[in-house]
Amino acid sequence: MSPVVSLAFPFFGLILLGFGCGRFMKIPESGLAWMNFFIVYIALPPLFFKLIGATPIEELTNWRFIATTTLCTYIVFCVSFGVGLLVTGGNIRESSIQGVFGAYSNIGYMGPGLTLAALGTASSVPTALIFVFDSMLLFTILPFLMALGSTEKVNLWATTKLVLWRIFSHPFNVATFLGVAAAYFHWQPPQAIDTMVVLLKNSAAPVALFTLGVTVALRPLTSVPKEMPVHLFVKLILHPVLIFVALSMVGGFDRVWILTATLMAGLPPALNVYVMARQYETYVERASSGVLVGTLVSILTVTGLLWLIAENKLPVW
Repeated sequence: MSPVVSLAFPFFGLILLGFGCGRFMKIPESGLAWMNFFIVYIALPPLFFKLIGATPIEELTNWRFIATTTLCTYIVFCVSFGVGLLVTGGNIRESSIQGVFGAYSNIGYMGPGLTLAALGTASSVPTALIFVFDSMLLFTILPFLMALGSTEKVNLWATTKLVLWRIFSHPFNVATFLGVAAAYFHWQPPQAIDTMVVLLKNSAAPVALFTLGVTVALRPLTSVPKEMPVHLFVKLILHPVLIFVALSMVGGFDRVWILTATLMAGLPPALNVYVMARQYETYVERASSGVLVGTLVSILTVTGLLWLIAENKLPVW
């Protein structure tokens, strides 16, 4: 287990370090705004740009991989959404947040750093593809379901424009599109700019993980709702199993791509679940509790998954 612990500990250690600081240090929560801005707009976009820009363009258009992984994410969203409908008696808005909880992995803060450390640079392309298309899927589904569940009259065209703007203006997606263009034209930035981009890229994972820990620590832990264990099972167990089986059955994918997708699916619920809940003012406290509990439980599940990968216990067909 030593190599696996050595791999997993720095990532969860940074989260726990941030969690401890958030619990015991008397620093205003407002300071997180700049850290989150730095992560989302300054540090992670160069990471995606560098990973994708150095990739042969033909690897970036693997539509079979994109379709399979995105479909699996949609299926687990529907499962958690259905559970939410049963628990809430048909409340579409609360059920939509529960659907996102079961489907949206922490693919931004944890994904790139963990997959690259566990599987090497060959995991960079599937990591980026999953982030882009999973985000597009969930950024598209949620606003329309929220509009459908609203008691107020909603302008469909305005909602559509809002969805498209959020997709195409998201800094991660912009960086991905620029990376694809750089790969297509074989373009490299000037040395001075490239050095700065590399420095920013290297700062992304540690700052993001520490900030995740602080943010989770500052969220109140209320009583865990009765449906939360089901959603955690969907997120931490069903999602990675479904993706592993689906990619293996479709076939024709490199082993690293299958394992990357499986590891990405097995990550805990994204902090964006809480952000979305707060944005729509629904399921907020339970989403906060779920992200906290999911992150803590994932210390065991993700470490176990890393052990299976390291020991070649996952039989890629």
